[in-house]
Amino acid sequence: MFHVKQHGSDVMARNADERLTNGRIHLPKRVVERPLRQVAKRVTMALSILVATALLVWFDHDGYNDNVDGEVDLLDAFYYATVTLSTTGYGDIAPASDVARLVNILIITPLRVLFLIILVGTTLEVLTERTREEWRLNRWRSALRDHTVVVGFGTKGRSAIQTLCATGLKKMQIVVVDPSNKVIEAATAEGFVGVAGDATRSDVLLRAELQKARQVVIATQRDDTAVLVALTARQLNRSAKIVAAVREEENAPLLRQSGADAVITSASAAGRLLGLSVLSPSAGTVMEDLIQQGSGLDLVERPVIKAEVGKSVRETEDLVVSVLRGHRLLAYDDPSASPLQLTDRLITIVRATPSTPQPPDTRPLPQQ
Repeated sequence: MFHVKQHGSDVMARNADERLTNGRIHLPKRVVERPLRQVAKRVTMALSILVATALLVWFDHDGYNDNVDGEVDLLDAFYYATVTLSTTGYGDIAPASDVARLVNILIITPLRVLFLIILVGTTLEVLTERTREEWRLNRWRSALRDHTVVVGFGTKGRSAIQTLCATGLKKMQIVVVDPSNKVIEAATAEGFVGVAGDATRSDVLLRAELQKARQVVIATQRDDTAVLVALTARQLNRSAKIVAAVREEENAPLLRQSGADAVITSASAAGRLLGLSVLSPSAGTVMEDLIQQGSGLDLVERPVIKAEVGKSVRETEDLVVSVLRGHRLLAYDDPSASPLQLTDRLITIVRATPSTPQPPDTRPLPQQ
C-alpha cells in the first residue's frame, strides 16, 4: 500500500462555505447585471404601474361603478387595477363615465400591455438565458480539441496558466478544475472555462473533456490528491502529457508511477533557488528570469529547422542547452548530439521580445 507523505498544513480542510459540486461546467461569464438586481428592477416597475393605475382610478372614482355598493374607494381602486392589469377582469367594477372609459383606452390599456411585457419578458429571459447557456456549452464541447486541463487554481496553477498564455495559448483552450465554487468563479471571471468538482473522480474530469486534452497540469494542494488525479487522468487519456507538482520530493517517484510525465518538486525547487541566490545572486537572478516566461530570457523547446539539419549544436543561432532525440535527452556537449537531425527538438535559451516571432511548434518548458 502506497504511503504519501503530506505537508503539515495540507491536512486542513477548505473553508466550510466552499462545498463540492457535481462537476458543473462554468463558461466564462459575460459582464451582465446581477440577477437579483434585474428582478428587483422589474418588480419595482410592475408595482409602480399597479400603483399608478390604482391612483388614476381613485382620482376619478366617481366615473366608476361598483356593482356591490356603488362606490369606489382606495381599496376598490387597487382591486380594479390588479384585475385589469392581469387581464382577469371580473366586471364587478367598471368605468361608467366617458372620461373613465377614455382614460382606460389611452392610459390604462397601454399600462396593462407594459405590465404584461414585464411579467412575460422576465420569464422569457430566464428561458432564453438557459437556452443560450446550453447552446454555448454544446458549442464549446464540439469545438474543444487538444486543450489544456489545469487541476487547481491556486498559486501554482495560476502561474502555470500565465506561462501558457504568454506563449499564445487562448483562454478558451484552458479548462480549470477545482473543488471550490469561489475559485471557479474567479477563474471564469478571468475568462477561463471552469469545472467545479473533485478532480480525483473520473466523471468530473470527463466534464472537463480530459479524454480529448493534449496536456494536463496538476497543481493541487495535497500530494496524495495529485497522485489520485494523475492515476485517473492517465486512465482516461493515455496520450496526454501530464505535468504535476508535489511538495515533498520523496513523493515524486510515486507520482511518476501514477502516470505523470514530469514532476516538479515545488519545495525543493524553491530551496535550490534560494541556495543558488545565496552563493551567487547574479546566477539566482538569471534562473528567476528563465522561470518567468515572456520576459527577459526564456527557456523553450522547438523543432530543428531544415537549415540546421547536419550542423553541430554550436552552429545554431540559438543558445542550445539540450537536444531531445526520441526519448533521449542529450546535453549540448554530448558528442552524439551533433550533427542535428530533422526529427530532433532543441532546448534553447532565447531572448523574449513581443515583436520576435517564435518558430512553429515552439513551446515553453515546464518550469520549476
